Amino acid sequence: MVQMSLDKKLAILSDAAKYDASCASSGSTRRDSRGGKSLGSNEGSGICHAYAPDGRCISLLKILMTNFCIYDCAYCINRVSSNVKRARFTVDEVVRLTIEFYRRNYIEGLFLSSGIIRSPDATMADMVEIARKLREEENFRGYIHLKTIPDAAPELIEQAGRHADRLSINVELPTDAAIRRHAPEKNPEQIRRAMADMRLRKEAAKDRTHTGRRPPRFAPAGQSTQMIIGADGSTDATILGQSTRLYSSYKLKRVYYSAFSPIPDSSAKLPLIRPPLQREHRLYQADWLLRFYGFDVTEITAVTPDGNLDLEIDPKLAWALQHRGLFPLDVNRASREMLLRVPGFGVKTVNRILTTRRHRALRYEDLLRMGAGMKKARAFVTAQGWTPGALTDTADLRARFVPPPEQLTLF
Repeated sequence: MVQMSLDKKLAILSDAAKYDASCASSGSTRRDSRGGKSLGSNEGSGICHAYAPDGRCISLLKILMTNFCIYDCAYCINRVSSNVKRARFTVDEVVRLTIEFYRRNYIEGLFLSSGIIRSPDATMADMVEIARKLREEENFRGYIHLKTIPDAAPELIEQAGRHADRLSINVELPTDAAIRRHAPEKNPEQIRRAMADMRLRKEAAKDRTHTGRRPPRFAPAGQSTQMIIGADGSTDATILGQSTRLYSSYKLKRVYYSAFSPIPDSSAKLPLIRPPLQREHRLYQADWLLRFYGFDVTEITAVTPDGNLDLEIDPKLAWALQHRGLFPLDVNRASREMLLRVPGFGVKTVNRILTTRRHRALRYEDLLRMGAGMKKARAFVTAQGWTPGALTDTADLRARFVPPPEQLTLF
């Protein structure tokens, strides 16, 4: 058998890792290597400074340990029945790649996931060993995110949390029924038990003993999860409702949405049309509104009759257009809750408005200087010297925000 080169493995396994979406690195504890005895630094506020156009972080070495897998999940390109090219890193190869890429200033950390080989425990043990060697043998202080395996033994998950900054467990699909149908070898109850156990370990790591000593750290950047969208018939209302429950139950840092993209090979089991990446983008926007803007799922998804988000305009604008009777708002008097619902106003802008209006009345020009997106907001607010007049109720207001049709090329 011909031995595959490290470069070839890297090409295969870095490409396969693009389907893993949860690679954020914010929220960890601060570490640095000043003093010369260790390698790498990690700012507590996050180390990711470069992002792809779709918002994913690209400053981590993002790879699979292997794309071999004993499972046959219908939506996964690496399922056992798929005919993709396979490769597998050894533990030492991943360690070496991480260190060499870091020293060349290509990366600031490692995001590691894997297909399941031999057994969940065997796979998880190799991933833990990679993290252990980086920390204890290479003195690597950079960021490490491990995509853990819910079926692995709890003691392996605990060891992973001692070395990694963030852990994540995929919930796979929005509903238990979809998981049982498309990934029958996976158990949604076991996934939730593993996530609950991770939350408990994280909380226990914050408690001090009776002597005041802290227990060993456990995944200081918390846990996240990933959900495949479009591989089943779940509506956006179902997806966002599940995300809300996950945030509440497991104190997740983030739910990541990954648009399903069927691969045209002979073993494909899901003859589904790939949903547009625009749907993924709208779900991220809606998720943000749920977490930071005071919206609930019903408000966001009720703007269309089928429980899905409007793909042509962002969910806050879609909600505002459906509730024009609440607008325009006077920026000098409106509550914080309502100002957050103005299209074009972000949290920072609203905070600036509230601070400034204590001292003087705000004008349209003040809002522009504060960074407000007045192209959207102008129809929904009044300020000193500014009123939208009939613009708020004009029949073609939505059409002003919809992108113009684009002629596609055949070549």
